[in-house]
Amino acid sequence: MEYLFTGLKVVDAASFLAGPGAATVLADFGADVIKVEPPGGDRYRTLAGKYTVDYNWLLTSRNKRSIVLDITAPQGREVLRKLVVEADVLLLNFRADQLQRYDLEYERLKALNPRLIYAHMTGYGTAGKEADRRAFDATAWWARSGLMDLVRDRGQAPVVGSPGFGDHSSAMSLFGAIVMGLYRREKTGEGSYVTTSLAANGAWANGMQLQGVIAGFDLGRLRQEKGWLNPFSSVYGTSDGRFVIFAIINPVKEWKNLCAALRRLDWIDDERFQDLRSMMKNRRELKAMMTEIMGELTLRELVSRLDEHDLTFGVVQQGEEVVADPQLIANEIIVPTGSDDPLYQWTVANPIQLKEAQKKNPVRAPDIGQHSREVLAELGYEEHEIGRLIERGIVSCPD
Repeated sequence: MEYLFTGLKVVDAASFLAGPGAATVLADFGADVIKVEPPGGDRYRTLAGKYTVDYNWLLTSRNKRSIVLDITAPQGREVLRKLVVEADVLLLNFRADQLQRYDLEYERLKALNPRLIYAHMTGYGTAGKEADRRAFDATAWWARSGLMDLVRDRGQAPVVGSPGFGDHSSAMSLFGAIVMGLYRREKTGEGSYVTTSLAANGAWANGMQLQGVIAGFDLGRLRQEKGWLNPFSSVYGTSDGRFVIFAIINPVKEWKNLCAALRRLDWIDDERFQDLRSMMKNRRELKAMMTEIMGELTLRELVSRLDEHDLTFGVVQQGEEVVADPQLIANEIIVPTGSDDPLYQWTVANPIQLKEAQKKNPVRAPDIGQHSREVLAELGYEEHEIGRLIERGIVSCPD
């Protein structure tokens, strides 16, 4: 079948998640993505820890082919250069010293392939004293951006975030940059250096708060120092241990509906809540009253009431509910794989949909070096040459 990116050759030489995640989106839309792994495999394969299933790898490496290359050796770098010469896109997340060590600087590769889209994911950008600081999304996206400090109440320590959430959002930025590079190539015939960073994406994700700080309105600090709260955007617990978050952005307009949902019509005429100013003045009392009422209801009861009166809220879903959510399945956010592997019946789709461009059915992520021989043969290596590379440990493949 012809897909949007059929014929696009991509070399994914990045590690872990943010860079490879962008390659996953390209692969989902039909690009031929060759995953370059070091001997022993990408360390991202090991994040499942004690679990025998590398489920992280299954998500981010679907629809790719794997070749194992030791690029610390000249022969390994030579194979990588041959891949780059034929590639449309190269993804990397190496530091500047590593790019130099492995002969992977942009200008060097541009000379080999002037049409190459060189996509570089970094932690903190390519300039400044910390350009080569090692980073993960927990450090550069979550902590450095101010997001980690923002989502805590007074006296509470910052909360560790969910693994990969900054990586996945950053991957989408790199994907967008790659497509921009490809679009520019269509217009000029020339390749591009495109880049983004975990820090840049964290700051963008926290942009509303940071713009407020620039303007002198640091609401996050106000909440932490003075205990500021908004009962209309708070989290409430139910009697069965579940939680909902409110997102009522026009409290005055929605006040009657909220009172009706909570079966407290007497609040409508309560002088403490006659306008937004009085509501905010008495917000602690209102929050306590709302907390008490919702704490006596089950989640099902509360959701039924809120839906009945068209109030904006969200249920704090648990993982097993998310992957079985009928709404997410109906919109192809959680999708079946068609795999025979009982542990890989479903997966999470990338968030982009084009009505005129079908995605590939998710093909299971490759084993370490599963396609090494195949990829080398496509590059013109004879069988005896492939055998020598394997004997020297430059290339490896499954037994």
